[in-house]
Amino acid sequence: MDETLKPDKTIVVIFGAAGDLTRRKLVPGFYNLFLDRTMPDDFVLLGVDKQEMSDDKFASRLHDGVSRFSRRGAPQDSTWQQFAEHVHYMQGDFGSDKCFQDVASWVSDKENEWQKKVSRIFYFAVPPSFIGPLSTGLDDAGLTRDREHSRVVVEKPFGHDLESARHLNKLLGERFKERQIYRIDHYLGKETVQNLMAFRFANALFEPVWEQHYIDHIQITVAEDAGVGHRGGYYEGAGALRDMIQNHMMQLLCLIAMEPPVSFDDNEIRNKKVDVLHAVRPIPEEDIQDYAVRGQYDEGWLEGKKVSAYQEESGVSKESSTETYAAVKLFVDNWRWQGVPFYLRTGKRLASRVSEISIQFLPVPHRSFPSSASLDWVPNRLVLRIQPDEGIVLQFQAKQPGPRMRLTPVSMNFCYDDSFEFEPPEAYETLLLDVMLGDATLFMRADQVEAAWSVIMPIIKVWSHARPLNFPNYQAGTWGPEEGEVLIARDGRSWAKPLTGGCS
Repeated sequence: MDETLKPDKTIVVIFGAAGDLTRRKLVPGFYNLFLDRTMPDDFVLLGVDKQEMSDDKFASRLHDGVSRFSRRGAPQDSTWQQFAEHVHYMQGDFGSDKCFQDVASWVSDKENEWQKKVSRIFYFAVPPSFIGPLSTGLDDAGLTRDREHSRVVVEKPFGHDLESARHLNKLLGERFKERQIYRIDHYLGKETVQNLMAFRFANALFEPVWEQHYIDHIQITVAEDAGVGHRGGYYEGAGALRDMIQNHMMQLLCLIAMEPPVSFDDNEIRNKKVDVLHAVRPIPEEDIQDYAVRGQYDEGWLEGKKVSAYQEESGVSKESSTETYAAVKLFVDNWRWQGVPFYLRTGKRLASRVSEISIQFLPVPHRSFPSSASLDWVPNRLVLRIQPDEGIVLQFQAKQPGPRMRLTPVSMNFCYDDSFEFEPPEAYETLLLDVMLGDATLFMRADQVEAAWSVIMPIIKVWSHARPLNFPNYQAGTWGPEEGEVLIARDGRSWAKPLTGGCS
């Protein structure tokens, strides 16, 4: 084990510990870090929530969550017992001063026991409406005044629009320094997302052609074959544009379009990402229809099973105008990317679950081959596969065997599973470890959040005032509405068919 990845003594206080996030993501993540021996030698997980629960009952609930949701499956009794010794629970009302005073007393007692100042992490596993009370309570109780040793972790959604995001940033900024705030987006913890920087900046082969003179356009697809499931109530107030494009897909765009960082310093990398967002060309509200389209799924068939329309899902209005599909066209106005369109699309109940980035290169300036040799000609394409089959595919032309010159597209494949024998950590494991280490590289900064909202606010404004008249407008099990095809076809291009199946 790399000892530089071993955090110092740490107390993690999870507010909202009785909720699903703690059971499904956080504790399975901490437990896997414990198995990997990257948890601190001395640590405590203190769960705080309003319902009454003993330490044993809380640990039993967490054990069930680890058994069901950990990548390693059910824990062994011996290792779980060792882990559970570090787990405690406290009943508390987030609106009461007593709750934070009790937490402060508990933390102080633990520090006295360890006879050392420890890292304090306060995880807000709660809806956004609790951010204000938690921030005030922690600060008033003196729990976060040590700026070097205390951090707060805030879950998405981080705002509903630009105004609400600014309000949340203001609430946090009044009580904490920016370096203490970790706005978590699990997408940035995925190994393949992090590998984008390694691919670009550790290899001399690709960076010289990573610009407008060689690249025709870029497509980013995040498709889900699942519907909204039990999240219908939440999704009604969000939609595909807010749920995926504003955060996850904007981060992918930043990683693809950012300039090379001078160092791997967290603020240096985040500065480069913010530069990309500031360079995105504003979309005039009167031209939204040329840059953004939306859709909503109807009933259809997936894997031989009939599935319901969005308006028939639990928690969804029968007259809902919430989009389950969104596609946008963006331009990054700088020297590297001037004139290169970035097409982003995402949707529920699409033909398959796939996330990938497709970089299509410009054609060669002159084709020396006879027309009969290039009947199957397709542009060179680099595909970065994020899920489910992580890897990188380079598509290019090669000569078919035989006496005649006949070109055909072929692929070179890099597959994570084939190249690396160990199982990669889950995204939350990576991000939780980074919080304990104090590394903010993969976390959103306030200006980055607001810049991402600024990009899509014109779309939100227009869509909020113009109810779609044709919803639902695509069948479940397809690649979305016809309007999505038209968006890119107007430019003489088409959506690349996502790569499915194994990558080797």
